[in-house]
Amino acid sequence: MPARKLSSWLWLSGVVILLDQISKWIVLGTLHPGESRYVAPFFNWVLTFNSGAAFSFLSDAGGWQRWFFTVLALAVSAWILTLLRRHTSEFRLSLALSLILGGALGNVIDRLRFGAVVDFVQWHAAGYYWPAFNVADSAITIGAILLVWDQFATKPVADKTVEPGQS
Repeated sequence: MPARKLSSWLWLSGVVILLDQISKWIVLGTLHPGESRYVAPFFNWVLTFNSGAAFSFLSDAGGWQRWFFTVLALAVSAWILTLLRRHTSEFRLSLALSLILGGALGNVIDRLRFGAVVDFVQWHAAGYYWPAFNVADSAITIGAILLVWDQFATKPVADKTVEPGQS
């Protein structure tokens, strides 16, 4: 597979950010905070604002977490950019990093605009409800799964041909 340029991976991150922000714009224009709309027996649209991290971790911490998670996401994004520059030819790794980057920045935009992340997808079954999430969260999750897969996947070994006269 031919090596991809950094710009290709950054485009993918940009598409994730765009899809995330468009979906949130639609939800914000359609639902009121706390409102839930039935979609299927296992799935609702619901508008919530999460001031914490995954699973509302630290959501009731008093406000400092907004800036903590914003700075953390920006620092991780800078680190991801460094990794992407070094590994543009590694498809699965770069795909994972690009998805995580787009998701992280999509949620940073929310924290800067609203002080919290807009969540709206709610899965449920048999009376049990998964915490609401969004497109950015989905991209981060898929990216994290790909990162784990990449770490355990067999990687091609570099050709170590011995030159004549060397041992």
